[in-house]
Amino acid sequence: MILEGKVALVTGSTSGIGLAIAKALAAEGAKLMINGFGDRQAIEKECGELGAVHDGADMSDPAAIERMMKRCADELGPIDILVNNAGIQHVSPVEDFTPDKWDAIIAINLSAAFHTTRLAVPGMKQKGWGRIINTASAHSLVASPNKSAYVAAKHGIAGFTKTVALETARDGITVNCISPGYVWTPLVEHQIPDTMKARNMTREQVMNDVLLAAQPTKRFVTPEEVAALALFLCRDEAKSITGANLSMDGGWTAA
Repeated sequence: MILEGKVALVTGSTSGIGLAIAKALAAEGAKLMINGFGDRQAIEKECGELGAVHDGADMSDPAAIERMMKRCADELGPIDILVNNAGIQHVSPVEDFTPDKWDAIIAINLSAAFHTTRLAVPGMKQKGWGRIINTASAHSLVASPNKSAYVAAKHGIAGFTKTVALETARDGITVNCISPGYVWTPLVEHQIPDTMKARNMTREQVMNDVLLAAQPTKRFVTPEEVAALALFLCRDEAKSITGANLSMDGGWTAA
């Protein structure tokens, strides 16, 4: 139980990558708060199995984020491990990309990480130990058409990660981002219809000729693979890894 006594908060963790990371942290003894939307009974079931507390804070709302962070500290203790994973996607050519979709993606995929981080760092500095892990994307390194807001947000996450890593380098805190390729999650599955419409393709064409076209392995990354890397970054053996953007994309960005 390498995380016994540690408090972890994972945003966007009621499904997909976030839930896999939450399970990995809980399995190593972390006291856990999960966050996200979804079916209430399903969330309660997950909380029961993980021994976790759930907070449904809207990650586009700074005030809701602040309330969640305070609740976590009050109920579980100051946050030792912060995983910024919440994310949404929208696929559209830039001329048709509505401002409300742009604002929502930037708020949830980028600004939310700023708000959680600024609130978590003081407590981590006081303890002299902390782990901040941001879920980025291969799109933090490369671009794809029709994803202007998502690519902008993920490039921003990569830069934000580096900056905070430099600021906290002597405080026992590491700050890294993981950049998966296409992971089979609800976020990926739900963007298929938009991509079908934008590119006039069938579902099978989108999966094989768009989603997996860039991944030399021709397979989706699994949430459990991402979770295993996140867990390693929490170990003492990873204390010299900070400011890194760790690709897990089946070789996509190697090209």
